[in-house]
This record gives sequence, structure tokens and C-alpha cells, in this order.
Amino acid sequence: MGLLKICMCIYSFVLLLIMLPKNNMVASKEQLSSRECEDLGFTGLALCSDCNTFFEYVKDQELVSDCLKCCTEDSDNSMSKVTYSGALLEVCMRKLVFYPELVGFIEEEKDQFPTVKVQYAYNSPPKLILLDDEGQHKETIRIDNWKREHILQFLRGKVKA
Repeated sequence: MGLLKICMCIYSFVLLLIMLPKNNMVASKEQLSSRECEDLGFTGLALCSDCNTFFEYVKDQELVSDCLKCCTEDSDNSMSKVTYSGALLEVCMRKLVFYPELVGFIEEEKDQFPTVKVQYAYNSPPKLILLDDEGQHKETIRIDNWKREHILQFLRGKVKA
């Protein structure tokens, strides 16, 4: 029952973030690396408007400042133009049994993407670590519940062949 309450709280918080009006906070120009952002708890492709909404609840300028250093500027198609030079598909080998869609992708589809490497890390949730031209971590996206076709579609659109 405790896990259900936690999930409902998280779900409610996400709904509030989506439904609140945007604050006109100015975004910081300094950017942190993907690894630094992940260490701070900011992962995925967060938009700066999410940080502005976050500020309305948290009121911690330092935390919001860190969020703004890890976000992507909002625009109608800003994310559709972003591509990456490669990716690491990181997952715990022991947990693969719980992700049949991911196993199917690795066994049958991964060879279509020569710039995508599988990396096994103990206790790691399934995620794509997107790399820039220098092979540095640029973004990290959790893919726990993705279907094989979603992984394929994402990689075709975002990772250079």
C-alpha cells in the first residue's frame, strides 16, 4: 500500500507540473554535463519551462539554478532537430528477464545501429545514454517501459547512422 501512495504522489506532482502556468524566470546560460545533471537527479530531456514550474513549488533558488543548467530551451521543434553521434544502451543483465521488448531489440534489431553499443551495469535500470561527436554523455533517457518499436523509432530519428 505504501508504494501505491508514493506512485500516486509522484503522478499528482507530474500532473501539477504540466497544468501550471509558466513562470518567466530567466534561464541560466551555463550548462552542466549529462553526468553532472544525472548526479544532481536531473535526467532525460527536461525543458526549461519545467524548471520554471518547479520553482513555484520548491522555492530553492540553488536547486532551480541546477535544473536550469541541465534543461533544454523550449521551442516548437527544438527537440526534433537534435541528433546524436551514438548511444549506449545500459541495462543490468540480471534484470533483462523483466524487459522482453528490450531483449528482442538487442537480439534482433540492434545490429541496424552500428553506433549503438550495449553496456551491462549491475543494478542499472534500462536507459539510453546519448553521445555527442566526441563520445561524451549528452543526455540520458530511461526506457523501462518502451516497446521495441518505440526504441527503433527513437534511434532512427535521433542517432546518426
